[in-house]
Amino acid sequence: MLLRSLRSWLAVPAAFLALAVGLALPLAGAAGAEQGAIPQAQQGARAAYRAHLRLAQGTGKSIVVFAAASLTDALGEIDKAFTAKTGVEVKASFAASSALARQVESGAKAEVFLSADEEWMDYLAQRNLLQPKTRHDVVANRLVMIAPIDSKAKIDIKPGFSVGEVLGENGRLATGDPDSVPVGKYAQAALTKLGAWDAIAPRLVRAENVRAALAYVARGEAPLGIVYSTDAQAEKRVKVVGIFPADSHPPIRYPIAATTAATADGVKFAEFVRNKESLEVFKKYGFEPVK
Repeated sequence: MLLRSLRSWLAVPAAFLALAVGLALPLAGAAGAEQGAIPQAQQGARAAYRAHLRLAQGTGKSIVVFAAASLTDALGEIDKAFTAKTGVEVKASFAASSALARQVESGAKAEVFLSADEEWMDYLAQRNLLQPKTRHDVVANRLVMIAPIDSKAKIDIKPGFSVGEVLGENGRLATGDPDSVPVGKYAQAALTKLGAWDAIAPRLVRAENVRAALAYVARGEAPLGIVYSTDAQAEKRVKVVGIFPADSHPPIRYPIAATTAATADGVKFAEFVRNKESLEVFKKYGFEPVK
């Protein structure tokens, strides 16, 4: 009777019911149950509770993946392919690599991290939060200048170039925050090498991630932006008006690694992202596989 009442009232997982019964048995024992049965039942309830906790952590059911915002479209397709093949659901969170790395450091149970630069992957590696043997560079990208689709701008990006005429008196240039967001760091490096940083820095819109910078330009709120070529390809409301020389900034590479919280499924996903089929998906979205 007590068990039926608990099930209808709480509708909790069986493991919790087992625990409740295990804890209630000493009272039942006072009414005549054999004393020897009480410890055994309690042990069984505790074992069931521990099994429930392991299941709640997602082993064999789902995995949590943290990935740079610029990977949203490509990785979304790869996630579905992995689930179709393995039955394991991929719960992906896309944001700036800096924000995701700090979340992992703070205890977020992400099993896989895919960064837009080496620096934030190094950040976690230095804190012993990655499985070193699972770390690999996956794809590369290019840095471009974009404008709204109806813009007449065309910029020859070379040493000493200027965007003052395009920005006008009050216009601003959108990119990731150079203090933390990878695309902003690449932009600062390129603009510094080309001699344009001092003029542009005061006019930056420091977005929280590359997709936010892309949105500023797509909505016409900024006449120019610096993003990755793959982001420009994904947004029909913008166009590329200039391409940064590859030697004007550090190589844009995306490393992947399983974290120390990863299950076997997490490690499998990190490997799956690097297989031939996944690399073809990346190529479709404009990324360049790293050889």
